[in-house]
Amino acid sequence: MAAETALTRTPPVQAEEAGAGGRVRRTALLTPYLFLLPYAVVFCTFVLAPAVYGLWISLHDWDYLLPGKPFVGLDNYKALFDSNSAVYSFWWESLSATAIFTAFSVPLLLVIPLMLALLLNRNFRGRTVFRAIYFAPYVLGVAVIGVLWRFLLDPNLGVVNSVLGAIGLPGDTPWTTGLPWAWVTLVGVTVWWTLGFNAVIYLAGLQDIPRELYEAARIDGGGKWAEFRHVTLPGLRPVLLFVTVNTVLVSANMFGQSYLITQGAPGTETRTAIMYIAQVGLSDYKMGSAAAMSYLLTACLLVISLLVFRLFREKDS
Repeated sequence: MAAETALTRTPPVQAEEAGAGGRVRRTALLTPYLFLLPYAVVFCTFVLAPAVYGLWISLHDWDYLLPGKPFVGLDNYKALFDSNSAVYSFWWESLSATAIFTAFSVPLLLVIPLMLALLLNRNFRGRTVFRAIYFAPYVLGVAVIGVLWRFLLDPNLGVVNSVLGAIGLPGDTPWTTGLPWAWVTLVGVTVWWTLGFNAVIYLAGLQDIPRELYEAARIDGGGKWAEFRHVTLPGLRPVLLFVTVNTVLVSANMFGQSYLITQGAPGTETRTAIMYIAQVGLSDYKMGSAAAMSYLLTACLLVISLLVFRLFREKDS
């Protein structure tokens, strides 16, 4: 019996190896979470916690200069749909301005960068220089872009009107103070400023499309339009989804161009939703109402993003 017990007993070396193997397995299981920990800390600190705190603020009559911040429930949200409230007309006017800007800028920022990427994807001398030139404006900050174009397009002292007048064209165009010229300015400046980013994304997608597909299309007798329709667009579908969603979100959150170039003029026609939210929260000290507007805008953008995802999914099926 003693001999059998001795034979079945685990040797010390094997026991140590088994313990070491268990520690290695536990370490392997924990390793991914350790790599995720820094991001999780940053995400919870700067995204999740502010989002939850902002939702809490939206349920209060929150003036950060006053000690009392009474709980009002959904009143801040109801005021946005109540035509008798003080913020109703201004809020929907700013939302309408945001919709106008998004409706005109997004198609241009989808089509023009794609055309540019198709050209820059060809082999020709100096294409690297041209890629850098078209991407260069995107490197500049919105403050630089805003101040630069406000100076150039000033109706009275601007360089653009001076040049137009010198060559016999109307030199009194109200680029920043009248409609529809203010929208032409905001959309045009934004497209010029940001098309380089979308073009680079498109260009990366074009370079991932196998050349064999184009050769097969040519063998089948397809022309340039057939190659673009049946090879380029299907190959760019994931890139198109990213560019579309990103462009819609960025356009709907436009603030700096309107604030610096037109300052919401004429009147408040070009005052976007983000611009009005900043005014209500930071100038009027109504943080609760501003937070409610922010969450309503977020809900609208979420619905639009889901519709875009659904549209591309139906194309895939």
